[in-house]
Amino acid sequence: MEAMKLLRTRYSALKLDGPSTSVEAVDAMLEAASRAPDHGRLRPWRLMLIEGAARLSFGEILAASLARRNPLAGDQALAREREKALRAPLIIVVATRCDRSAKIPVVEQIVSAGCAAHGLMLAAFAQELGAMWRTGEAAYDEMVKGALGIGPDDLIIGFIYVGTDAGGVPSRPRPVVQEFVHRWTADTWKPATT
Repeated sequence: MEAMKLLRTRYSALKLDGPSTSVEAVDAMLEAASRAPDHGRLRPWRLMLIEGAARLSFGEILAASLARRNPLAGDQALAREREKALRAPLIIVVATRCDRSAKIPVVEQIVSAGCAAHGLMLAAFAQELGAMWRTGEAAYDEMVKGALGIGPDDLIIGFIYVGTDAGGVPSRPRPVVQEFVHRWTADTWKPATT
């Protein structure tokens, strides 16, 4: 897909289905993620692939996390939480691994991990795959992070679900660029007075 068309038309899938994503397609997505801007060459992100039967175990982790956060969660709520792990044939967990001793501010490292996640999304779309980026309470839960080997000082940036787009193009309109862009000119700048 031509790059500008990709950037202008990418969307998050509403619903995903099988079959499993090919090894070549996943490798291309991982390569795209590795090209994220990375001040200081720290590679402050980690990617974990969850697929096949491992999704069932991940679903159990999600359900246990919900049960711990909400002891009143009923069987239906716990079942829905388990099913989140089955939304797609592949889940790529994007997490930070920030180097707090580096000269590079942590915020830049977190943004870099977000760029890696976006690279995954773009590469999936470029290969005519569907992808959705989710977080939710599980992404911020220490139990989930611990089960995935993510340290308490690091973050889950997102769960990137990848599969065949089975939901069609979302109907919501895209934002109008002029609504969030402002051109700054030196004419509007005034030095601070002390």
